[in-house]
Parts: sequence; structure tokens; C-alpha cells
Amino acid sequence: MLVVMKSDFADEQLVAVLAHIRGLGFTPHVLPGDHSVAVGITGNRRALNPGEFLALPGVKEAIPVTRPFKLASRDFQRRDSEVRVGDVVFGPGRFVVIAGPCAVESAEQTLRIAHKVKAAGAHMLRGGAFKPRSSPYSFQGLGLDGLRILREAARAVGLPTVTEALDLRSLEMVYEHADMIQIGARNMQNFTLLQEVGRLDKPVMLKRGMSATIDEWLMAAEYILEQGNSRIVLCERGVRSFDPYTRNILDLSAVPVIKGLSHLPVMVDPSHGTGQRDKVIPMALASLAAGANAVMVDVHDRPGEALCDGPQALLPEEFQSLRTRLGRLAEVMAVTLQPSAARASP
Repeated sequence: MLVVMKSDFADEQLVAVLAHIRGLGFTPHVLPGDHSVAVGITGNRRALNPGEFLALPGVKEAIPVTRPFKLASRDFQRRDSEVRVGDVVFGPGRFVVIAGPCAVESAEQTLRIAHKVKAAGAHMLRGGAFKPRSSPYSFQGLGLDGLRILREAARAVGLPTVTEALDLRSLEMVYEHADMIQIGARNMQNFTLLQEVGRLDKPVMLKRGMSATIDEWLMAAEYILEQGNSRIVLCERGVRSFDPYTRNILDLSAVPVIKGLSHLPVMVDPSHGTGQRDKVIPMALASLAAGANAVMVDVHDRPGEALCDGPQALLPEEFQSLRTRLGRLAEVMAVTLQPSAARASP
């Protein structure tokens, strides 16, 4: 249920509406609008009677919300959300470029690549310290040491960071060292982890699961929103397919679908979505054309030596070309490429 207040409502009327909702055992969510205020209701296990709320002073409308994802839905919030990570803004009319190595391999490697992606125009630095690999014998990441390396490289070049948390223990470390928490495809339905992330005061990148429907993806976001963290950016990274020509099927149609269903920003990871270097640039450009708010790509200057996903990493000169072409396309689409971020805070 979405309770819409009249434009001239009094403060005590809004307080009374919130008290009434809490008295029913439900949770109210105040949603400021351009001309008035709405109150979303969560926690109800049954349909609510609109007349019960229309009888309250100051209430203009009571609109049933039929989507299973309530807080993520445009029924609850019509205007597009903005998510800030330091000076970087994900939201309408902007486009953010995130780049870096898939995995932090060493201090020298991370700093070397960080300088190159910053010089080419990246707005954020990515790099995995905890790597959920299909094989237990594959490189699993440097853990806490990797987080420290990523943070120091980011400080040196002045970029905010995003990196993945795998479980509650690693979440504590990622929270301490990174500017944005990534929840990967394999953990999209780790509901305990999602709820814990929802209690934190840091932005979250939520990747779509490898076989997840869009409803399931948005319901995962709902777990985070319901706990109070609204700073979520959804990330399309491809779904599993029977076709071997690409690593996954990158579902770019998910971008306009999400835009119609939800107010949350949406971005695309064409590196993991295709798994092949020569597919990354065209899919990154297509992401911007489809209306995405950001793109994240793997960059490695020695992909043949990479400990993780070398075949999908762009060379620095390829990333430079992509960044230039994204700038040209952004002009055509009247989208602002987010200016390079200021130095991230310690």
C-alpha cells in the first residue's frame, strides 16, 4: 500500500498516519516527493483496505501495490534514485565507468593498472580480493591483503573502489576498506548476507544471479531495502545459456525492463557477461545506448599472466578507445559522463 498525503497536509497528520501504520504492526517508509509526501507500507501479509487510510486526515490517496518487490518498485517511488559513491553519482542523465583488474594479484600490478585506468578516464576502480571460483584449485584472491592493496592503489590515483564480499566475515573487511560493496551473482540470493548489507551505511552493487529472473533479482534488492539501505545499483552480468560462443548471454533488454519496473540505477558488466575481450567494447557501448547508468569492465595490461579471467580483460589502450567512444555516444544521447572523481576519503 502507498498512502499519498495531500499537498497541504499538516505535520501532525503525517505523524498520525505513521502511528496508525505502526499500530497495525507494519513498517512505514516516508517517501518525499516533488509536491507532497507518500508513505509506503511493508510487513503486511495480507491485502490492506484503502478506505482505512483514506479516512485519516491529510490523506489524498491509498494505492495498492501489487508487485512483490515493493520498495524497489516505481509504485513506491516514481522518480529515479541517485546513488553516491564519494563524488561519483549513479543516476538519471549520468554514466559512470568502472574499470580495473578482475583480481588484485599484487601491489605492483594493482597500482600499475590503477594509474592506467585513471589516466584513460575511469571514475571508479574495481578489483577482487575475495574470488568465488568454480574450482577450489583456482586463485581465490588475496583476502585482507588484497583489500589493503586495492585501497592504497585507489588512494594513490584518487578513485573510489568497489569490491566483492562473499560472506559475513569478508563483509566486515570490505566495509572497512572499500567505498562500495559488491554482492556477486553467486550470492544474489544469500538472504542473510543481503539483510546484513541492508543494515550498513555503504552503497551496494547487486549483481544478477546466473539463472535469476528479473523478479528474483528485484526481490533480492528488496531484502537490502527492507533493512534500510536504499543505496543500491543493480548490475546485469549475463545469464547462463546453452550456447558456447559467449560465457553468458548478456541480457541488455534487462536494462529498459528494470527502468520500467524500478527506480534503482542499473549498470552492465560486459566483461563477465561475454567472457571474451573482443565482445566487451561493443556490449559496453550498447549498454549506454540501452539506457544503463554505468558500465564495469576488466582491464589488465598483461592478460596472459592474469590469475583470473585474462581472456575477457581489455588492454589499457583498448579501454582508452572504449572511454573515448563512450564519450562520443554520451553526447549523442545527451548523457553526462561522470567527471573523474576526486580523491577518495581514507
